[in-house]
Amino acid sequence: MKSSQFPLYIVDAFTRELFRGNQAAVVPLDSWLPESVMQNIASENNLSETAFFVRNDAGVYEIRWFSPLKEIDFCGHATLASAYVIFNHLGEKERITFWAKAVNTVEVHEKENGLIEMSFPNRAPDVVSEVPEALNTGLSIKPLEFHKNQQAYFAVYASEDDVKNVVPDLEKLKTLAPFDVVVTAPSHAYDFASRYFWPANGGVEDPVTGSIHAGLAPFWAKRLGKNELIALQASQRTGVLYCRVSEERIFISGACKEYLEGNISIMY
Repeated sequence: MKSSQFPLYIVDAFTRELFRGNQAAVVPLDSWLPESVMQNIASENNLSETAFFVRNDAGVYEIRWFSPLKEIDFCGHATLASAYVIFNHLGEKERITFWAKAVNTVEVHEKENGLIEMSFPNRAPDVVSEVPEALNTGLSIKPLEFHKNQQAYFAVYASEDDVKNVVPDLEKLKTLAPFDVVVTAPSHAYDFASRYFWPANGGVEDPVTGSIHAGLAPFWAKRLGKNELIALQASQRTGVLYCRVSEERIFISGACKEYLEGNISIMY
């Protein structure tokens, strides 16, 4: 049995206001903990994600993300929160590189206006040819069309009001695992809006989902005929994401607000 203490940060990502955006816990490590211990820490934190990272000999930060239920492949807001911690508490400046198995490298840099920009693979969705019945009947407002990428089904609406008012049938959407569901439409004050439901992988509704904007940004860039977009995630907490689209990479920027700095002591 080992007893160890680790730093813990909680950061509100994709917001400049405390108690907005999406909370992420960040646990910097010198070496990896057993997977079961990291999962237990994430479950105890009970936030949409807890990020763990280890700086390797090449100076790259290997990163893993855990929801309260399971390890997940890709999480944008916890990557943003981790970058904030590294820039503000661990002495790195201007540019860092993360590495994760599912997305390979993620280049991150600080911008002058207080934003942090992340470079993700372009994960534009494709049209769904056969819509699962659970998806077709799992949203209270019928979408205009459905698309899908490696992460989620995209339900596309004509109106931001539909996105804000739609009610998910979580039991039906849960059967779509491992895929989640994002609902999206053009926005009144922004370029597009979305909400993200993930009952199979972590919770009911995610406050702000950086990873899905690697699919949303290229989708709306093509529809709207512009490669720089501002996105609203219209959850109860809300969040704002600044997106820039290239052929192979999607650049997503956001602000962070730190909520907590502390330590956890565990025995394992």
